[in-house]
Amino acid sequence: MPNMSLKKTGMPSQDPKVRAHNFLEVSQGYTAEMAQEEAARCLNCKHRPCVNGCPVQIQIPDFIAQVVKGDYAAAYDIISQSSNLPAVCGRVCPQENQCEKNCVRAIKGEPVGIGRLERFVADWHNAQPAAAIKKPAPNGHKVAVIGSGPSGLTCAGDLAKKGYDVTVFEALHLAGGVLVYGIPEFRLPKDIVQKEVDNLTALGVKIETNMVIGKVLSIDELMNEYGFEAVFIGSGAGLPRFMNIPGENLCGVYSANEFLTRTNLMKAYKHNALTPIMHAKKVVVVGGGNVAMDAARSALRIGAEKVYIMYRRSEEELPARREEVPHAKEEGVEFMMLTNPVEIIGNDEDFVKAVKCQKMTLGEPDAGGRRRPVAVPDSEFVLDADCVIMAIGTSPNPLIKSTTKGLETQKWGGIIVDENGKTTREGVFAGGDAVTGAATVILAMGEGKTAAKAIDEYIQKRAL
Repeated sequence: MPNMSLKKTGMPSQDPKVRAHNFLEVSQGYTAEMAQEEAARCLNCKHRPCVNGCPVQIQIPDFIAQVVKGDYAAAYDIISQSSNLPAVCGRVCPQENQCEKNCVRAIKGEPVGIGRLERFVADWHNAQPAAAIKKPAPNGHKVAVIGSGPSGLTCAGDLAKKGYDVTVFEALHLAGGVLVYGIPEFRLPKDIVQKEVDNLTALGVKIETNMVIGKVLSIDELMNEYGFEAVFIGSGAGLPRFMNIPGENLCGVYSANEFLTRTNLMKAYKHNALTPIMHAKKVVVVGGGNVAMDAARSALRIGAEKVYIMYRRSEEELPARREEVPHAKEEGVEFMMLTNPVEIIGNDEDFVKAVKCQKMTLGEPDAGGRRRPVAVPDSEFVLDADCVIMAIGTSPNPLIKSTTKGLETQKWGGIIVDENGKTTREGVFAGGDAVTGAATVILAMGEGKTAAKAIDEYIQKRAL
C-alpha cells in the first residue's frame, strides 16, 4: 500500500545541545523500517520527473522500488550504475533543488526523501562484508586526472570501469578534495569518503598525493613524457576571496577555506593537533552559503561562546541548503541579516578586537535577478569579535592555466570548455568547480561523468 503521508519520515538526529560540542554526525540515518516507510511514499511516476532533476541521472524510482521490497542490494546496484559516490551524495547533495524539487509528491506536501533513501542504501551496502571488486580488463590506454574531489573521482571511476589505466594526482596529502578539507565531519564523516576512495583504488585507480600539478609536474610533462593520452582537470576552486576592507590582514582573520582545512583535514580541534587554530570566543562568519554554515557550526564545536552569521541580504536570499540554516540556529548560531562588515578593528597587538558593520536594505534586482543590497545611511555600529571568517566565495587557482600552453580561461579564472568538457587544449578536458566556480558536489560529479564519456570517445577515435 502506498504511504500517502504529506510529510517525510522524520530523520533521527543528535540533540542540538549535545551535537554543538562534538564533531559526530548530526543526522543519524534511517532504520530499515523508516526507509521502507519513506520509500512507500514514491508513486513510481511513469514520466519520472525526479530523474530529470538528477545531474548524474540515477534511476530513482527503480532504486526506491527495491527499497520497498527490502532488496537493498538491488537498490545499491541501481544507484551505483550512475553514481560512484552514493554515501556522499545522500548526505551533501542539495536534493531539495534537484530531484526532490521535481517530485510529484511535493505538489501537495513534502517530496519523497530521495537523499535520505540514497544514504540509507549506501550505508547498508557499506556495512556488509566487502565483496571483491573485479577489475575490468585493461584497454591499454592511460589517462591522468588532476584533483581527487567529486568531479575527479567520478571521472576516474567511470574511466577505470572501461579498462583505462587512470592515475589521479592530488595536491594535498589525502584524497577526497573538498569532501575531506571543506565539508565538516558532522555533515560528512571522513571514513565514508575513504570508503568511496578505496572502492576506486580497488578498481585499479592509482592515486598520487602531494602532487601539485603546475609545480611538481606540468600537463605538458604528463602528456609528453609520461604517456598520458588525455588529462582531466578537476582541481576545484580553492582560491579564497576577500572583501578588501581595512583590517583583513589582522591576526584572527581567516578565509573559510583555511579555517575549514585546518579543522577538517588537519583535525586542529583536537588537543594534540600539529596544525593549530585560534580558539576564539566571539566569531563573525561573513557569508550565507553552505561554507559559511559549515564554518560557523565548526567554530561552535571548537569552543566559541558566540558565533554570528553576517549576511548582506535577507534570510530569504540565503543560498545555504534549506536544512543547514535550522540546524545552525538550533545549535546556537545567531544570524545577522541585512548587515555587512566595513572594517575589522584590531587591538594594539594586531589581533581582531571588533567588526565595524553597516545595515543594508534591498534595492533593485541585479543582473542575476536578486535584489541588490544597498547601504543604509548612518547605520554603522561596532560588534565585539576576536575572529572573522570570510566565506564569500572562491575561484579556481590560476596555477594550471599559467603553466599550460593553449588552455583558455574565463576572466574570473574558470576553464573554458564545450558541452562535453573539452578545453581549448588538445586532449585536455575539465569539469567541476575548476570550470563553474564553487558549486555543488553532484554538479561536479555530473561534469566528471560527461568528461569521462568524452575522453573515452576521444581516445578510441584516435586509436582507429
